[in-house]
Amino acid sequence: MAVTERDATAAVEAVFRIESARIIAATARIVRDLGLAEELAQDALVAALEQWPREGVPDNPGAWLTATAKRRAIDLVRRREVYARKLAEVGRSLTDAPEATAAVEPTGPDDIDDDLLRLVFTACHPVLSAQARIALTLRLLGGLTTAEIARAFLAPEPTVAQRIVRAKRTLARAGVAFEVPYGEDRAQRLSSVLEVVYLIFNEGYSATAGDDLLRPQLCEDALRLARVLAALVPAEPEVHGLAALLEFQASRTAARTGPDGRPVLLADQNRARWDGLLIRRGFEAFRRAGGGPYSVQAAIAACHARARRYEDTDWATIAALYGRLLVLTPSPVVALNRAVAVSMDRGPAAALELVDALAAEPALRDYHLLPSVRGDLLARLGRTAQARAEFERAAELTRNERERELLRERAAGLDG
Repeated sequence: MAVTERDATAAVEAVFRIESARIIAATARIVRDLGLAEELAQDALVAALEQWPREGVPDNPGAWLTATAKRRAIDLVRRREVYARKLAEVGRSLTDAPEATAAVEPTGPDDIDDDLLRLVFTACHPVLSAQARIALTLRLLGGLTTAEIARAFLAPEPTVAQRIVRAKRTLARAGVAFEVPYGEDRAQRLSSVLEVVYLIFNEGYSATAGDDLLRPQLCEDALRLARVLAALVPAEPEVHGLAALLEFQASRTAARTGPDGRPVLLADQNRARWDGLLIRRGFEAFRRAGGGPYSVQAAIAACHARARRYEDTDWATIAALYGRLLVLTPSPVVALNRAVAVSMDRGPAAALELVDALAAEPALRDYHLLPSVRGDLLARLGRTAQARAEFERAAELTRNERERELLRERAAGLDG
């Protein structure tokens, strides 16, 4: 039954946002080119915008879009290559593909999962820079537009567009196969995949720059990707470790800012506003986690989740876990986080020695949290003038306006 053009357009946009990754993945399996697969998926979108207002929205709109994209991919392969040779190469997926008007699943669920897994590992290939991997992953798997990615990372839209185009070209030039790697290659690629999802979440959880502390949509996209990965590779403990970590962190989102968007420190957060469902999901994922870096960070987050009050936090265990994390991933940032935990367990004087030892680290030279942490320790030791100077320096270094306001308030509060 025909529907209004407005209703059809809304249906197309909603379905495409949800199903775009699967459509692109299923199409890329045929054409072996991510850029071309995305173009064919967009062609299917245009076809839906033309046909659905006349013919009505199909019973299974996702299957309709996937079948249409695959049919066009098959036609393209047939035009570009000798039909018999290409047919043998891509196998039964050509001859068994449903008609574009079919209202049935184009492939089985397991097949779709395989395609999605191939897409994840291809978009996050280490041959790409971290920025390119993030942009391409958000585009292909997160379903974000170029403009949305640009807004999220405060980058010019043309820059993001070029980054995505270059990423596709780099994958094509490098001859990256659209497949799930195995052995050592898989371990390396999985590490890259997890890193991208982790970076996307962190940018949403504590924005590098801009007027807002949080970008909830990025957190939601990263959390969704982590859940998809956990379902696709259930035997990988570190995938569950990352999923648990993000569930725990996301559970605090509502309590991390006040009604006016101002940051609320962990000690001052209303824990009744922490999301109990996400915490339960976090513990469920944590039971399947391992002993890698993301799993250790999840264990730290679990300590916070278990504490009903800030005063109940098991800081000794958190400090020990940061020590373990420091062995797994030696980093001055991890060392700084450990110092914070030590300050809560053994007092600010012990932690200040650790923080002062980090002052010479080049990686922390312009890191605003170093003077912020030092300012907090100095304030607790009663060294007010020095603490004020550290908070003011931290405010100058941060590019996030909300954090800057908080740091300046802390500096001014010491005058009282």
